[in-house]
Amino acid sequence: MNRTLGFRSGLLSLVLLALVLAVWHVATVSPGPAATAGPALTPEQIEYAKLLGKDPGASAQTAKSGFPTLAQMAAVTAKNLAAPFYDNGPNDKGIGLQLGYSLGRVALGYLLAAVVAIPLGFVIGMSPLVYRALDPFIQVLKPISPLAWMPLALYTIKDSNISGIFVIFICSVWPMLINTAFGVDGVRREWLNVARTLEVSPLRKAFEVILPAAAPTILTGMRISMSIAWLVIVAAEMLVGGTGIGYFVWNEWNNLSLPNVIFAILVIGVVGMLLDLMFSRLQKAVTYVD
Repeated sequence: MNRTLGFRSGLLSLVLLALVLAVWHVATVSPGPAATAGPALTPEQIEYAKLLGKDPGASAQTAKSGFPTLAQMAAVTAKNLAAPFYDNGPNDKGIGLQLGYSLGRVALGYLLAAVVAIPLGFVIGMSPLVYRALDPFIQVLKPISPLAWMPLALYTIKDSNISGIFVIFICSVWPMLINTAFGVDGVRREWLNVARTLEVSPLRKAFEVILPAAAPTILTGMRISMSIAWLVIVAAEMLVGGTGIGYFVWNEWNNLSLPNVIFAILVIGVVGMLLDLMFSRLQKAVTYVD
């Protein structure tokens, strides 16, 4: 049953992908030379068309608008994947290097958030007093957009790279903190009563009773935090510039290279999907099924 469902869902995904590509092709490619025939362009119009990323000299495979054709996207994809790690200066780096910078910032900010959020979530979940004391601060700070912290971070830290890591930290803390506290608070009382009856030490109870029971909920928070972190780092790098996949998108837009922008968007989506899939597998691995 599961194999049949998986095959059908995969087949449906391929059909939808083919439909999207067909619509893209029809919407961007002219039917032939006759359809593109028109008055001759002046040198000024030709130069303007080139600035917009168009090819005024093409005929049968000319895009109807500035949006790239599938053939152009294939060429750009092959070019970027052929040399993903080249470095020709500050504004000319391969997609692999830019992606590495972004993943490095996300990993560091995310790990710092986990170090803070998970132990604090344990304390909040196990102590109603601490929960009541910290809840007003959490409710005030949680809704603030992570990017709203960027000006303050740049002013105090005075380093764009560290400021980006701080933004990842601040956006990753809250889902992990709240889900950890919720998971710890939701541990079955029968298990805690058995641990108390057996006079299990608090540290052993935390690692051998509470942590395994709360692990699926904690991983849910970590999964949400990673999704938010990957979302935020792109916008943060657009603001601070320098390096990263977000800066790559912004720089290519400034260069009027729409195919490279679309390619980078697809890379961002694929990497985000892979990160989410990784946490999904971890979540299933720690989930106990009766």
